[in-house]
Amino acid sequence: FLAKAGLGFGGVALADLLLADARAADAQRRGESVPGALSRPHHEPKVKRVIYLFQSGGPSQLETFDYKPLLNKMQGEPLPDSVRQGQRLTGMSGNQAILPLAGSIFPFKQHGQCGAWVSDLLPHTAKMVDDLAIVRSMYTEAINHDPAITFLQTGNQIAGRPSIGAWLTYGLGSENANLPAFVVLVTKGKTDQPLYSRLWGSGFLPSRYQGVQFRSGKEPVLYLNNPAGVSSESRRAMLDELRNLHELHAEQTHDPEIETRIAQYEMAFRMQSSVPEVTDLSQEPENILDLYGPAVKTPGTFAANCLLARRLAERGVKFIQLYHQGWDQHGGLPGGIKLQCRETDQPAAALLADLKDKGLLNETLVIWGGEFGRTNYSQGKLTANDYGRDHHPRCFSMWFAGGGIKGGTVYGETCEFGYNIAQGATHVRDFHATLLHLLGIDHERLTYKFQGLDARLTGVEPARVVKEILA
Repeated sequence: FLAKAGLGFGGVALADLLLADARAADAQRRGESVPGALSRPHHEPKVKRVIYLFQSGGPSQLETFDYKPLLNKMQGEPLPDSVRQGQRLTGMSGNQAILPLAGSIFPFKQHGQCGAWVSDLLPHTAKMVDDLAIVRSMYTEAINHDPAITFLQTGNQIAGRPSIGAWLTYGLGSENANLPAFVVLVTKGKTDQPLYSRLWGSGFLPSRYQGVQFRSGKEPVLYLNNPAGVSSESRRAMLDELRNLHELHAEQTHDPEIETRIAQYEMAFRMQSSVPEVTDLSQEPENILDLYGPAVKTPGTFAANCLLARRLAERGVKFIQLYHQGWDQHGGLPGGIKLQCRETDQPAAALLADLKDKGLLNETLVIWGGEFGRTNYSQGKLTANDYGRDHHPRCFSMWFAGGGIKGGTVYGETCEFGYNIAQGATHVRDFHATLLHLLGIDHERLTYKFQGLDARLTGVEPARVVKEILA
């Protein structure tokens, strides 16, 4: 009896899931706002959307937000075994005869009413510290880029899981029927660790929940525009006939992906007018362009993408993911990180100020951070003005701003060597749980049936909401 009943319950759950998928696809096809799997949030949300400024490569916390003067005092001395505690290193520095401590050559100062220490490399961000919650005690198990980035973006080090944006779109739906609920912007022309489309993929969720990448140039979304000689009217007629064929097929197979395909065709047709409008930054007044800096007028720069993120947020896009590569400084760190900060500091601070001025910051969560931190010792030769840093998963820094965030907060602390967490340890899963919490979601209750399990973003291991940074 129990076996039969269990199978029956499973069949009911599967049928309910497929019906929900079909309803969402049907709403998207008709050009309506798309409901999510959750009929209502689990609790009162603090924000409506997320802008995630992902700094790919692993920014050095020791040159940005985690001030460690002891490293300067002990410059060149070997990393004490009592600090390392036998922790694993990468093959890139693990065979060095000595691991010489390297202090930052860039000064730090305290800023804002909160007195947060920020590097001189980030003067614009420093002016916004009273709006930020800086977490200096993030950690991960992943020590190499691909699994570490995949972990931050999908909740699992192994590829194939749904990305954060896909989970949010699945759970909460979309507000604007003419734009994707999940948009990806990658800085143009940066070379570093590769980024894959699976980082914004839907994994085992239906494919309509995957992110849509907007590119710089005349064709922001590939293959969106009509080919030469094809009018909008003929494209409309073709889509109508194609829909009829797909509906006949759907009646025979009951495959929810067919409904998704129809909905995506219709979305693409509507995006032929909505995408050119939202990506036209020339509509912005000169004072706004000046706020983001001179690079904002160059399509595909981090500055241009930050401004585009604000325009997408205004139009109801729920999850806006920016990627900026170039932070992987194993050698020549001083020159490399100076360039990275010059490219990102002013635009990131401008985004916060712009959102705040337009009354959007209190309903938007803005996140800045990479996949791990950097070692407190030099990888390779250490000189008075040059050094490199290897990957360090044991501690790194991120910042958060916007609705529900307690501005002017510095949470967590690393040891005086900047190698281990002293208090406030915050795991990647805690970050995901906190993000979902701010959107009104209990991370343990947003699930999707996959291979017999109720899969979720935070997985099965413990995760906590970091209430210390919440207002």
